[in-house]
Amino acid sequence: MRILVTGGAGYIGSIVCEQLIEASHQVVVLDDLSQGHRGALTESAAFVQGDIGDRQGVRDLLRSHGIEAVMHFAALTVVERSVTEPAAFFRENVAKALVLLDTMLECGVQRLVFSSTAAVYGEPQQIPITESHPEIPINAYGESKLMFEKILRWYHRAYGLKYVAVRYFNAAGASRRLGEDHSPESHLIPIVLDAARGNRPHVAIYGSDYPTPDGTCLRDFVHVQDIGSAHLRALERIDGIGHGVFNLGTGVGHSVLQVIETARRVTGRDISVVRGPRRIGDPAVLVASPERAVSQLGWRIAQAELDEIIGSAWAWMQAHPEGYATR
Repeated sequence: MRILVTGGAGYIGSIVCEQLIEASHQVVVLDDLSQGHRGALTESAAFVQGDIGDRQGVRDLLRSHGIEAVMHFAALTVVERSVTEPAAFFRENVAKALVLLDTMLECGVQRLVFSSTAAVYGEPQQIPITESHPEIPINAYGESKLMFEKILRWYHRAYGLKYVAVRYFNAAGASRRLGEDHSPESHLIPIVLDAARGNRPHVAIYGSDYPTPDGTCLRDFVHVQDIGSAHLRALERIDGIGHGVFNLGTGVGHSVLQVIETARRVTGRDISVVRGPRRIGDPAVLVASPERAVSQLGWRIAQAELDEIIGSAWAWMQAHPEGYATR
C-alpha cells in the first residue's frame, strides 16, 4: 500500500516508517522538521519537507504519490507547554489536522490511522483504564487530541472515513537504528539514562507519598516497536473495522523508583535522585487495559519487560551519544 506518514521524522513516526518498509509498503514522509530529525528518516521512504496545514502542498503530495492511506503523527506533544500555550496546540493538532483531513477526502483517501494519547482520559477513575473510561482531559494537549478524535467520528458518520485512533500510554525504548531524541526531553526513561551518562547531576522524583507500593507514580511503559506493530495491525484491519479507538498499554505499571533501579542494573552506573513535592496533575497510577487491541487488532506485545525497554534505549544512546547529531 502507498502510505503517507505525517511526522515520520519523529520518534514514533520514524519507527513506524521503518516497520512499514520492512512490511513492503511504499512510504512517503511529510514532516516540517520542527521536532523531527533528518537522521531519523528511512532511506527507502520518499521525504517531503512541509506542513500538514498547507492545503495545496498536501493535495499535490497525495495525488502525485497515489496515496491510499495516511498515518498521522505530526503534532505538538509537550504537555506542560500545552497548559501555558494552548493556542499553539489547537492550531497544530486540530486546525491544521483538519486541513489534512479535508484534503485527504478531496483526493479520495479514505483511510487514516491517528496517533492519539492516554491524555484524553484525564485523571483516572478506574484502573486499568479501558476505552470506555470517561474522557475528561486536564490539559490542552489531551483536549486537542480528543477534539480531533471527535472530528473523526463525525467524518466517519457523514463521509464514510475509515479511521483507527490509537491511544498511547508511555512509549519508550528504541530500535537498533532509531531512538528518542527530544529537546527539551520530558520523558522519564531518557532522562534517567541521561543521568546515567553523567549529562545530568540527578533525577528529580516528584512525590514520594502516592498510594503505591513505593510511594512513587506508576506508569505503563510500552516498547516503541510494539506501538509501531499496533499501527500496522490497524492498517491491515481498518477496512474491516471501519472505525475504532484502541488503548496501547501492557496492563502493568512500573514506578519511577523501579525505572531508576532497572536503569542502574542495565547500565551498571549509579544514578542520583533528588526527591521533591508532587507536581500538579500527576495521577498516582496510569495503566491501560490492552484487551480491545488484542482481541480486535490481533496485537501482541513482544517486548514487555522493563529491562528490555530500558536496555534498547540505552544501547541506542550509547551508539548515538549526541542523538541524531552523531555522525
